[in-house]
Amino acid sequence: MKHVLTIKKRSEQNPADCWSVEDLFPSDQAWEEAFAACQSLPEELGACRGRLGTSAQALFDYLELGERADRQVDRVRTYASLRRDEDTANPVYQDMMGRAVTFLVQLSSALAFEDPELAAIPEETLDAFYADLPALEKYRRYLTRARSQRAHILSPAEEKLLAGAGEVGGFPGEIFNSFIDADLKFPPVADSQGREHPLTNGSYISLLESGDRTLRKNAFHALYAAYGGSRNALAAMLRGSVTKDLFYSRSRRYESTLASAMALSEVPEAVYHSLIGTVHRNMDKMYRYMALRKRALGLETLHMYDLFVPIVPASQRTIPFSQAREEVLEAVGVLGEDYRRIAASGFEARWMDIYENEGKRSGAYSCGCAVHPYILLNHKDDLHSEFTLAHELGHAMHSYLSNRSQPPVYAGYVLFVAEVASTCNEALLMRRLLEKTEDRQQRAVLINYFLEQFRTTLYRQTMFAEFELDIHRMVQAGEILTAQRLCETYYRLNQLYYGDHVEVDRDIEMEWARIPHFYRRFYVYQYATGFSAAMALSERILTGGPEAAADYLRFLSGGCSTDPVSLLKLAGVDMSTPQPVQDALDLFGRLTEELEDLLA
Repeated sequence: MKHVLTIKKRSEQNPADCWSVEDLFPSDQAWEEAFAACQSLPEELGACRGRLGTSAQALFDYLELGERADRQVDRVRTYASLRRDEDTANPVYQDMMGRAVTFLVQLSSALAFEDPELAAIPEETLDAFYADLPALEKYRRYLTRARSQRAHILSPAEEKLLAGAGEVGGFPGEIFNSFIDADLKFPPVADSQGREHPLTNGSYISLLESGDRTLRKNAFHALYAAYGGSRNALAAMLRGSVTKDLFYSRSRRYESTLASAMALSEVPEAVYHSLIGTVHRNMDKMYRYMALRKRALGLETLHMYDLFVPIVPASQRTIPFSQAREEVLEAVGVLGEDYRRIAASGFEARWMDIYENEGKRSGAYSCGCAVHPYILLNHKDDLHSEFTLAHELGHAMHSYLSNRSQPPVYAGYVLFVAEVASTCNEALLMRRLLEKTEDRQQRAVLINYFLEQFRTTLYRQTMFAEFELDIHRMVQAGEILTAQRLCETYYRLNQLYYGDHVEVDRDIEMEWARIPHFYRRFYVYQYATGFSAAMALSERILTGGPEAAADYLRFLSGGCSTDPVSLLKLAGVDMSTPQPVQDALDLFGRLTEELEDLLA
């Protein structure tokens, strides 16, 4: 019988199952003292205004001070964030996090002089600085990167104004999150036996995974009816966010919001367009998978509420955290003993907050603090939770290795590569589990799970990316993002991506209204590109031996020491070409064929 996890209060959790926040600060009082010490940083850094181009030593001293300040502030912010997420209803930590965010905006405003002053240093002067003070070479890439955006850097007064507006610019997303998390209510929904089930944003996907089709249908229509009732307000929120993005990109003299976003991450715009184009050329594989889903479920008509239910009924076997841990560590063993040893030590050092408790933030994430990474989980002793563990451990190891190998200024990695390490771990775990099973039913369960990752990450996130590109172009052309226009655009894309084997229910046109990632400009495409790169890398690791694993570890250790496309090339994947995406889609096609054979 499957073990049912009870939801405890935070105070009832076993400390061994909770992350070690004391590694950051031993107490809230210690945090308060550290936070108080940070208050002088805006003034200390601001005192360097007007001096960055005066001498090599002045420039070096400022950059060193900034690096130390970043570490100091990151520790304070991370502690507040972790404490807040342990129990989101705790007002003490809500206040702590609020103060930390306000301080970060103040610090950003105080540093508004940096980019204009760096851009104003003549090239020959900077060359002389490097010759006069060799220690400044440490910051050459940082300075080159900052100065490469000279055409988009404003005057010190304008930069300060934009920095100060940062908090205001976040309001559309903040309003959206508050609305859907706190204000939007859904009615309970009935299953085929007339039993009622609570419907929330958090429970929605689990209801769509139910084998009870009546429950799936009722949940689908009830959820989007609730969103539809606020369609105009939700359209205004999204319009506000996209308009804000356009304001910032025009203020910095970019041709478009896409150009602005891609320049900051050092990824060519062509990569974005290539992803969408390559997926379009492989729609036949998605249509074939939808046809298989329709046959396997025995349905005359496949509706949108039938897309998440497993084709193959999952086994009810329990996967306790201890088993998930050992299987994940076994799977990543192909990356070498050093990787496995560090990963194993993370369990012993309590990098993770494992189980759900009342008020704890839902979902999962990894936070790459310099002290050591932290991982939030809500483990449920099932297959999905095992893959979530592998995913977040991949993020954590990426952060750990980059922090170990790079100076602080280059330790962080950009979003374009952020999902590569996590998804690569998932692929390695999947391949290991498939190797170990000889049971046809269990193999079908695993392949079905893998195919859904392709559908929801590669195809669906690309659809999101195409929708995002469309609505930003509309606003840039002066069109108003009305609810009707948003719904028409989103519905058309669903028809394109799912094809004739699916009855694209009209209610799906409101799905745009519940996607929080649309409030982070051009973010979602990176899930699809990261997934594609991870598929290529996992294949190379499994077939290329120690050399391929060593190349991959060099990538994980690279931080942002060079641009992300070049970092992935070091690992053996060239994302400037369509090939990794095409290879991933070809694998999706082969897995669909294998599942067809297993279910025949």
